Amino acid sequence: MPPRPPAELLTKLAPAAGVAPNALLPTDQQREVGLFNVFNVADLMLANRDRPPMTFDRRAFYKISLIRGRSRIEFADQVVDVADGALWFATSRVPYRWLPHDQDQTGYFCIFTEEFLLPAKGRTVVDELPVFQPGAYPVFAVTDAEYAAIGAVFEKMTQEIASDYLYKYDLLRAYLLELIHLVQKFQPAPALAPAHSASARVAAQFADLLERQFPLESPQQRLRLRTATDFAGQLAVHVNHLNRVLKETTGHTTTGLIGGRVAQEAKILLKQTNWTVSEIADSLGFADVAHFCNFFKRQTSLTPGDFRG
Repeated sequence: MPPRPPAELLTKLAPAAGVAPNALLPTDQQREVGLFNVFNVADLMLANRDRPPMTFDRRAFYKISLIRGRSRIEFADQVVDVADGALWFATSRVPYRWLPHDQDQTGYFCIFTEEFLLPAKGRTVVDELPVFQPGAYPVFAVTDAEYAAIGAVFEKMTQEIASDYLYKYDLLRAYLLELIHLVQKFQPAPALAPAHSASARVAAQFADLLERQFPLESPQQRLRLRTATDFAGQLAVHVNHLNRVLKETTGHTTTGLIGGRVAQEAKILLKQTNWTVSEIADSLGFADVAHFCNFFKRQTSLTPGDFRG
């Protein structure tokens, strides 16, 4: 059985499910606190009919949702309108929220922490999976057949978590991996192709270094790597080689990739926090507010103040 999580973790988990911390636990197993749970969307809609909308925030866990109904998903600086069936992957790195348009919502979702999957291979596996890679598109439509296949795995999870089987968490871990791999099979083959070339490895290492600097949790936190030269030094390659590799593999320059991710974080901080523009500029590595404002306007055609509204 997974280790018992601290009370503060349950407090962080609860807002995403729209329930009290204790409701994250199977009702018949209040003492068997795990780092995994599964929910029925229709039941949750009924139980939380009068609750306020989900807040736009980062959570302390991963989440996989199979939903059907008219709704809106907001993540990072993007918005996706869902008309029918969709599958949605959320990570602890990116703020998000789900806004159903009405009560006619069905489906399932499960939440889990990185530690829950550690026993599967004895090491971190979540961030190695394509569906959880930085920059992966986390929402995609599913056909009726795909909805039924994915829903069947959620049904097995739902039945097992209520059982008294001694090794049920091992079985739930297996079902979770089955779900992840089933979904990855639905994606286009290029997204799942392994990267064997030296250029692809450098590009992947760059993406990992860039993403690991986020999220910024307080105004006192600073980006450690900010320029192409910074990243090249960390990767032990010449900056010209890094520029060439990223242009070949992504179609974008090193500076462009860094700028795009910094702009995305700036949008999140402007919308999600009450930090001043000066504090945001400082945390993101800008020499002064003017440089940040000029950068943000080039990226978005808006000033930080106009964007924040």
